[in-house]
Amino acid sequence: MKTIDQRLDALRERMRREHLAAFIFPSTDPHSGEYVPDHWKGREWISGFSGSAGTAVVTQTAAALWTDSRYFIAAEEQLTGTEFRLMKQRMAGTPSIAQWLAEELRESDSTEVGLDGMTNTYQEVCELKQDLRKRGGFTVRTNFDPLETLWKDRPEIPTRPVEMQPIELSGEETRSKLKRIRQALRSLHADGTLLSTLDDIAWTLNLRGCDVHCNPVFVAYLLISSHRTTLYINKVKLSAEILSYLTEQGVDVDDYENVADGLRHYSEYNILIDPTATCYTLARQVACQEVIFETSPVAEMKAVKNEAEIRGFRQAMLKDGIAMVKFLRWLQPAVKAGGQTERTLDEKLTSLRASQPLFRGVSFDTIVGYEAHGAIVHYEATAETDAVVEPRGWVLIDSGAQYEDGTTDITRTIALGPITDEQRRVYTLVLKGFLQLAMCKFPDGTTGTQLDILARQALWREGLNYFHGTGHGVGAYLNVHEGPQQVRMEWRPAAFHAGMTITDEPGVYLPGRFGVRIENTLLTIPGKTTEFGAFLEFDSLTLCPIDTTPIIVSLLSDDELAFFNHYHRRVEEVLSPHLEPEEQVWLKEATKPLTR
Repeated sequence: MKTIDQRLDALRERMRREHLAAFIFPSTDPHSGEYVPDHWKGREWISGFSGSAGTAVVTQTAAALWTDSRYFIAAEEQLTGTEFRLMKQRMAGTPSIAQWLAEELRESDSTEVGLDGMTNTYQEVCELKQDLRKRGGFTVRTNFDPLETLWKDRPEIPTRPVEMQPIELSGEETRSKLKRIRQALRSLHADGTLLSTLDDIAWTLNLRGCDVHCNPVFVAYLLISSHRTTLYINKVKLSAEILSYLTEQGVDVDDYENVADGLRHYSEYNILIDPTATCYTLARQVACQEVIFETSPVAEMKAVKNEAEIRGFRQAMLKDGIAMVKFLRWLQPAVKAGGQTERTLDEKLTSLRASQPLFRGVSFDTIVGYEAHGAIVHYEATAETDAVVEPRGWVLIDSGAQYEDGTTDITRTIALGPITDEQRRVYTLVLKGFLQLAMCKFPDGTTGTQLDILARQALWREGLNYFHGTGHGVGAYLNVHEGPQQVRMEWRPAAFHAGMTITDEPGVYLPGRFGVRIENTLLTIPGKTTEFGAFLEFDSLTLCPIDTTPIIVSLLSDDELAFFNHYHRRVEEVLSPHLEPEEQVWLKEATKPLTR
């Protein structure tokens, strides 16, 4: 594409003047965000690829983009007509960035690779430096951002106002959270820490914002020492009420741009810096005696929901379930009547959610994938791709909402008419994995990697698989993707404890044909305590019927069938009192027990 070609030409000219052989553009920002304000979407600007995960690398003669399996199909389409070559992460034959650079720069006069130290984490830069040094003595320069001059209409950093999260929803005062954070830091022999991740800051301060699309967070840093807490933020975002509240909670306020100076003048003996969440430039600014590079304790503290947050989740899921039932009841007749597309389905579902109390927006851009589009894991319909939805086959809808009392994330695959035997079989195998994870009981401290096989075993027996994670944490009116707990094939050491949320979302995607995913958000709750210790189990927060039309009941075990029917009975009992009579009739039919 002409625009991308022009940007690459301009970049390469700047690289020549700076004697750089290559430049690396990550998908993140100075706060290690998955979803970032437009100001930091440099990778999208230079490549045209809009996915939330990926890294673009440009040399004087080549360009490549690395992304994961969620975006393989979308990236192929968006990179078409540009110089960028798609690199499929974790697929056989795909080189790492360092391997590719070493090969591409073999004949280069320069051995210097550039990246912006403000948008790459300390750990990423250190690992890249070591890897490139081994592969030919390449060096990494971190103090240059070409976008400052090349991106002429670059959006400003947002200045939208910050809001309070009421104590009846947060469940704990900021003073108390800061006390617990300091106690956790002392157990790690640390005097203080810098919080860069925006959801950690919002949770700690019981504040919310709207600086990031779909995520109620605000751009800031929080520097915590043993005796002082300083919020670095653009002060125009703070009302007199918020400033008074922060003072009351023992939090000072300074300008966002002064965070590096604050680190240089940090007066404690040592500081904890999370190398996976703190950008390289700021990590290097600390001037105290010792830097402890360790995982921040705040993410795990935030992940364990208190009673008020759990109560809020249940309220939000009830509202979401009501909206989903209204939508599902409307869906098939509307499709049969004609005139519906992927985007009109999205608009209808969003409007039903928006009518619920405390609705604040969607928690991510809704995925409505009809038939073959369902095989594109993070598909988003555009004016060019918007497919007409017909009364045949099925549609995959992955959606969620931000309510002030909780965040939702749900996927349903819905048959709209005749479907194939292959679709029915794949759907049932995915459902088996979904049920096995939802049913499991496990010792406190089990990791998500240990649980992942439960969701995949029925698929693996048939030679099927999926390449995204099986589950992620969900924030309490915060980011829809939250950690540290995850369920996935790759090793993740974070342990599960009561109070943690997790999604349960296995799937199968057959490019050009169809995709299936079923997803609920679960809450980890206490189970039995035996001579072998405390056990945990999952309770479904999501309340919404699962389409029974495609299910091959004979493939379900007795336990799976009983669990499925019990879930549907609960959905009907909880949601029905909040529905209109005709909606109650529809729900009763949609949740009637399956029999052999």
